[in-house]
Amino acid sequence: MDEQNKNLILATVLSFLVILTWFWIFPPEDPATLPAGEVVAEQNDGTLPIADSAPASAIDAPASDVVADAPRIAIETPELSGTLSLQGGRLDDLALTQYRETLDDDAEIVRLMRPVGETDTYFATFGWAGANGLAADAVPGPETIWSLESGETLTPDTPVTIAWDNGAGLIFRTEISVDNEFMFSFAQSVENTTSAAITARPYGLLRRHGEPSDLKNFFILHEGLVRMSDGELEETKYNKIEDYDVDAREGTQAERVEVSENGWIGYTDHYWMTTLIPDQAQPFRSVSKYFASRNLFQAEAVMPLQSIEAGATTTVTTRLFAGAKEWEAIRTYENDENVPGFLDSIDWGWFFFLTKPIFWLLHTLNIYIGNMGWSIIALTVIIKALVLPLAYKSYVSMAKMKELQPEMEKLKERAGDDKQAMQQAMMKLYKDNKVNPASGCLPIFMQIPIFFSLYKVIFVTIELRHAEWIGWINDLSAPDPSSILNLFGLLPWGVPEAGTALAILSLGILPIILGISMWLQQKLNLQPTDPTQRMIFAWMPWVFMFMLGSFASGLVLYWIANNTITFIQQYAIMTSHGAKPDVFGNIRDSFNKAQKPANDTKAPKGK
Repeated sequence: MDEQNKNLILATVLSFLVILTWFWIFPPEDPATLPAGEVVAEQNDGTLPIADSAPASAIDAPASDVVADAPRIAIETPELSGTLSLQGGRLDDLALTQYRETLDDDAEIVRLMRPVGETDTYFATFGWAGANGLAADAVPGPETIWSLESGETLTPDTPVTIAWDNGAGLIFRTEISVDNEFMFSFAQSVENTTSAAITARPYGLLRRHGEPSDLKNFFILHEGLVRMSDGELEETKYNKIEDYDVDAREGTQAERVEVSENGWIGYTDHYWMTTLIPDQAQPFRSVSKYFASRNLFQAEAVMPLQSIEAGATTTVTTRLFAGAKEWEAIRTYENDENVPGFLDSIDWGWFFFLTKPIFWLLHTLNIYIGNMGWSIIALTVIIKALVLPLAYKSYVSMAKMKELQPEMEKLKERAGDDKQAMQQAMMKLYKDNKVNPASGCLPIFMQIPIFFSLYKVIFVTIELRHAEWIGWINDLSAPDPSSILNLFGLLPWGVPEAGTALAILSLGILPIILGISMWLQQKLNLQPTDPTQRMIFAWMPWVFMFMLGSFASGLVLYWIANNTITFIQQYAIMTSHGAKPDVFGNIRDSFNKAQKPANDTKAPKGK
């Protein structure tokens, strides 16, 4: 293996060490949680959207507890369950029936939204903001108690309609429907029975009380605000929202975007998301707010002013996505239901041009195979087949360099300590034999972005969450649960918890296989003559073994499959060119060389 290739591999190792150092220096923050039993008071103040560009008033009015014992409407769909409160028509109680918090059989179902009075209060509500003299109490808001006009239970086949009469000639209705997946539709209407026209803005908002208690706060994952504005994607973490400047128009810390044609706004968690989606091809105001005094995060979609003539009725529809970030469902909403850019709500990262096709291929393979672990192995085979032409050139070059090894040893003897002469002679030897030592770098250059892209895919996509492979691997998005410290379950004691000092020693079966596969792959190649390089290469497989021991088992599985295929390819190609690798001989020599330093300490005879 040439010097450039060795140095590149060394640089790769150092890069991983930098990442580990980053984790050590900048560990994830402990998520803030509310004390048990603490009730967050809801506000009836300037947290409401404003109807026009005038500064908001009474933004910091004293808090008041307005939690009402309002009737609720049951929600039942194949994917969701919960209730909708007639206080404000709030969607504030929603669970994802197909997902559990852990792998335990009795684990709780994932709850996405929670009402005021519970930890992690999180809800959506829809209302109207009065304009041109229309009083605030003449339009419905988050605290309005609606009445159920039609329907009983909200299902994909049975929408419900809630109504509120302001007693002054305006009747407001909201027809709520839901599909078989995660999309709600809120059709807001106002019937003007007065003798004069009125003006108001319909809006939808998402309100979150503080950061979520299960916030991962991991640099590779985006959690927080996500919005699309006329084709421009914006991702803002919660701590950055807290740093907003005060917007005088909103009366609080805020960032307002005037969307001209299409867009959406909401909050994304690791695997879940809520998103307000106004009717596309129309303008709306997209607003992200933070109320520091009450630690409230709020996302708003404020529609254009509506002028309702006397005797007329106006209806504006806003959709709400509330559910799991399933690729198939989100793609359907984007392609078939006119939600432009919705797939970008999944955090594909900087390597999106790789992560998107990699996940598509992995997802497609899983459809046919039916097991995500075997699909990862099949994905690895396909990737290795695609890059085989470049890898072939690399392995052929390695084979030729092995053939030239005796000549290189002679050059070293003739050059002695003259490194410049040695370098010139080596370059001439490569040129005369048409060998490109840099070609050995190609597989590594290709492998690094693929590795990080797959790491991103496995970490952020819900399809890998709780995905089984074989036996003990029941979650490919989590580290291998087995441990050498209890002989992989044969001994009757537990293993160190993640994050503890001994956890790094708790190697599972897959990381150990990974280390062995890397070690065997090394033995295909000539061992470095430089003692320092030889030591670095000798330790590299075991450093990777411990480093990747805490990574997702799906990623470790990919690396094992990649090493295995690489070994087979390299062995076959080098053998076909007459340079049969002496794997067992290299293994034997590595142990012999490890024993030599003890004898080398003796002074030469005659000295």
